[in-house]
Amino acid sequence: MTPKTLRIFYWMFTLLFVLPQAWSASQMLIEAPRMTQTITELGYPVYFMKILGVAKLLGIAAILYGGFPVLKEWAYAGFTFDVIGAFFSHVSAGDPLIPIAMVPLLFLAAQFASYFLWKRLAGDEPIARRHLFQKRRGGMAMRGA
Repeated sequence: MTPKTLRIFYWMFTLLFVLPQAWSASQMLIEAPRMTQTITELGYPVYFMKILGVAKLLGIAAILYGGFPVLKEWAYAGFTFDVIGAFFSHVSAGDPLIPIAMVPLLFLAAQFASYFLWKRLAGDEPIARRHLFQKRRGGMAMRGA
């Protein structure tokens, strides 16, 4: 794939996951009735919506701005925890797997595509992998070993 094609796919998948997250954050911050009902049915306090809403907006800003790669990595990680938590919260609350509980996993798929395309565009490997292992005389060794 050419760099231009990679960039197009990167922005397509990034928007596919960032726009629904932005909508979700806005619904949480204004305490929309449907969002409030969902959060309380999942067993969370209403004030949790403000925390998640602000965290999502900060994560979106870090991903779209991209000027701080480590912060962008943390934002992707935060969204991963958020989406996996949402999936298990719905399953634990007895919501049907299809379609309700699976929706967060669709966002996770778009998020992973965005993340790996970003890393490919940067010609980089994920930071977690780069920091855990380093090459030593043709082999891989744990850092500090």
